[in-house]
Amino acid sequence: MSILSEFKEFAVKGNVIDLAVGVIIGAAFGKIVDSLVADIIMPLVGLVFGKLDFSNLYVVLGSAPAGVANSLAELKKAGVPVLAYGNFITIAVNFFILAFIIFMMVKQINRLRKTQADAPSAPVAPPEDIALLREIRDSLKRP
Repeated sequence: MSILSEFKEFAVKGNVIDLAVGVIIGAAFGKIVDSLVADIIMPLVGLVFGKLDFSNLYVVLGSAPAGVANSLAELKKAGVPVLAYGNFITIAVNFFILAFIIFMMVKQINRLRKTQADAPSAPVAPPEDIALLREIRDSLKRP
């Protein structure tokens, strides 16, 4: 078997395709969660804590050259070492929201699997001796 045919067999398997679809949907879902955190949740959290913008929380670790504005973007552009802990807070909130959503999805899937496993399947035929005893019983009941 050539390498090309082995690769084709590997790539066409259901698990690989399912994984690819999962990664693509996960990336798109990650962008949705990023937007949810950056555009909705963090502004609300900032409003609650006194109009605080987490994305601009930082500590300058070096000295800023003269003429550089005291903003995170300008300091980074000038190459000044900056500890941007506000960005870390935003990403951490993003992670916890994403982890919670995935936890809820897995919990729901497990619940659905459990109910499918608990659901009664087709009736199982009784053992042969029980069926024979029922047949004898039914024949004795008839006049």
